[in-house]
Amino acid sequence: MTFRPCIVVPVFNHGNGALALMDHFAPLGLAVYFVNDGSTDDTALTLSKIAVQYPMVRVVDRSENGGKGAAVVAGLRAAHVEGFSHALQIDADGQHDARDIPRFLALAETHPDAVIAGQPVFDDSIPTGRLVGRYLTHIWIWIETLSFTIKDSMCGFRVYPLPAVIGVTNRARLGRRMDFDPEVLVRLHWDGLRIVPLPTRVIYPEGGTSHFRLWLDNWLITFMHTRLVFGMIWRVILLRTGRFGGRNRQRDVAG
Repeated sequence: MTFRPCIVVPVFNHGNGALALMDHFAPLGLAVYFVNDGSTDDTALTLSKIAVQYPMVRVVDRSENGGKGAAVVAGLRAAHVEGFSHALQIDADGQHDARDIPRFLALAETHPDAVIAGQPVFDDSIPTGRLVGRYLTHIWIWIETLSFTIKDSMCGFRVYPLPAVIGVTNRARLGRRMDFDPEVLVRLHWDGLRIVPLPTRVIYPEGGTSHFRLWLDNWLITFMHTRLVFGMIWRVILLRTGRFGGRNRQRDVAG
């Protein structure tokens, strides 16, 4: 498969963040999909101006806010239709270090059949509650995969092989909000894809706006983990009874 990457950015009321990212995107010359997830400020206008200035930019407009997962899937599908092989996902809220994009792409080209998943290196800006919540999610992910392969499932800075991730989105009803990032990694692991971690600096900018909704998103993530645990148990039963097919049967259970 020819390595033909692009960039997918979900955007909700972060028009200025999207504009700032262009300083990093423009020198790469890659196609960029900004997915406007029903923004309620002037983000749509900002994105349209960016698209006029930079011919490599495509804007995917969603009329209503559907959540980060829904926006990412819309961008991935648009990129897949245009024949791209891989999509680098990065957020527009300034938390990810866009200077690492070349590192992600280089590793993806070296491992084209793997997911390159950002492994956050935090500074003191991360709220304590968010840090604790991440470690609880790590434990659930290790249970769901029976593996320590996935070092961090919450970081939305990663590179997907598009055929594999589109296959998952077609088969499974994935979380549409903040529950998307961890769930899609687990399901890709179940499909036998390697998850290659890449350490990258993650910050919580002073005065930055996060769209993580404490109660609703934590509930959605908890519900997602419940579904995945039962799915994992069912897969183990099928494997032990010899009724689970696929070329990576042992890996699906043992990681």
